[in-house]
Amino acid sequence: MPLPPNFLDELRSRITLSEVVGRRVRLVRSNREWKGLCPFHKEKSPSFTVSDQKGFYHCFGCGAHGDAISFLTRHDNLSFIEAVEQLASQAGLEVPKATPDEHARFERQKSLYDLTEAACRFFESQLAAPPGAAARSYLAGRGLDEGTIARFRLGFAPADAQAMIAALRRQGFDEADMVEVGLARRPEDGRAPYAFFRNRVIFPVTDRRGRVLAFGARLLDGDGPKYVNSPDSPLFQKGRLLYGLARARLAASQGHAVIVAEGYMDVIALVSSGFEAAVAPLGTALTEAQIEELWKIAPVPVLCFDGDDAGRRAAVRAADRILPLLRPDHSARVAFLPQGEDPDSLIRAGGAGAMRAVVEAAVPLADVLFDHQAGVHDLSTPEGRAGLKAALDGLARRIGDRTVQEFYRRHFREKVEAAFPWRRAPQVGRLGRGGRRESFDRAPGPRPRRPGALLEGPFALQVLLAVVINHPETFEEIFEVLGPLPMPDRGLEGLKQAVVTILTRESGLDSPALRRHLSEAGHREALDRLLIERLYSRAQCARPDTPLDHVRSGWREIWRQYDLGRVQQDMKAATRALEQETSEANLARLKALRLQVERDGEED
Repeated sequence: MPLPPNFLDELRSRITLSEVVGRRVRLVRSNREWKGLCPFHKEKSPSFTVSDQKGFYHCFGCGAHGDAISFLTRHDNLSFIEAVEQLASQAGLEVPKATPDEHARFERQKSLYDLTEAACRFFESQLAAPPGAAARSYLAGRGLDEGTIARFRLGFAPADAQAMIAALRRQGFDEADMVEVGLARRPEDGRAPYAFFRNRVIFPVTDRRGRVLAFGARLLDGDGPKYVNSPDSPLFQKGRLLYGLARARLAASQGHAVIVAEGYMDVIALVSSGFEAAVAPLGTALTEAQIEELWKIAPVPVLCFDGDDAGRRAAVRAADRILPLLRPDHSARVAFLPQGEDPDSLIRAGGAGAMRAVVEAAVPLADVLFDHQAGVHDLSTPEGRAGLKAALDGLARRIGDRTVQEFYRRHFREKVEAAFPWRRAPQVGRLGRGGRRESFDRAPGPRPRRPGALLEGPFALQVLLAVVINHPETFEEIFEVLGPLPMPDRGLEGLKQAVVTILTRESGLDSPALRRHLSEAGHREALDRLLIERLYSRAQCARPDTPLDHVRSGWREIWRQYDLGRVQQDMKAATRALEQETSEANLARLKALRLQVERDGEED
């Protein structure tokens, strides 16, 4: 039995072709592709190319061409199913078993693709028919000509709730399938199904191969939400797909910048103006799955947002979601539109040149995060600047890839130092024995112990949690750094999560009210274990009666010491890794960590 197409699509999407080929052929980077000597014929100069974006290899010498599966069948002399099983094992997938039930399900899925394609043709025909006159007028008013309408297969869903169902039924399609793919709804009282899309302009949504899976729709007039999308179905998961993806894949492989806009009309306007690789999420904020999908066609897409406060908040939320996923050479740039404009309106007013200027002015993801934090903290005070540094360190720690994390940390540190330059004051004193200068600033002898210098990692986290509970006004600044870190045990972790929930919901609570809420939520035992004299004796800043300025300076010093200890542990691990494997990545990581330790030491 042939494997289901959706499984092979998933398999191809989870593997990187250059990694599969690169284990067997020495490849070197060449712009967006990889080159090497063809393994299928003898040659002295490389004519064999591998394109991750296009998803195939090609030899200009012998004509060998194919994907990862065909490469393994030819290079490793494997059967088709053996190649699939090997790749599936690498991708963490299980090859579907060829059971009769699965065969029936695969055949049925093919019929669902036929159904959505037939529905798309119905909507197209209705747009061209008399019922679509108002929709045609709307699209013409938005600047769309007949060629653009045909290119994007735009359509119209008539107001008649039975028209589409009757038309599809005449073609042999079942009402139950229409309900399953979201074309129809079945009333709870048992009456006949009715069309989900009515009196709306229709935007077909396709998969990476261009097959119609679902639809977006804009209301022309009357009551109801302005835009609706097909619900999730066996063919369609809204959070995993992007509008315009099939076309953008091809355009990106030809060198077009991938631009992520907000909606359907923005994508159409961008593509019509020459920005062929434009896409948009389907009515939701950008998801992790969509980010990974973008990176398959472009390692650094441009995310386009409105220039108002709401747009900038949306940009920060997107950056926050991308942050943990960052890896070498994969990120995003952020472009802000002029206030009050979207890509569609900007292009209509200023042409493609106005939009091109916005894209070219896109800023790196790291700068968006820095600018946001700089606007949150009071940079006119030393405490505010310290808060900025702590917040940026917390952001860097959220990056999963350690090499990228260290370079983000360095980037943030350099931007802080550039914004607030300082020099160490020259030492003033007298010459002592042997010509050494003795400073008047500090008497000889051991350096005084810094607050929190003896706080081991788990205890330091408990202190920070105690500070928040006894001084809720520190919640937002402390949880920038404490939030992502796990507490030493489940009870304290549950207590921390409860603090987040309560203070997010009721930000004005004082400490007694917060503790009362926590006790009522079942965290009394964890509170009693945490708020004890032993903790207060080692960390005065956590006491309920400590002045707020001492609380803030104390917890920041504790955090700095804790963070320095983590970096030192990471440096030991990096040293061991370099001893075991001498590589550029391991060496770069160790150098970055050493630089951070040296800088932290200079700030003492």
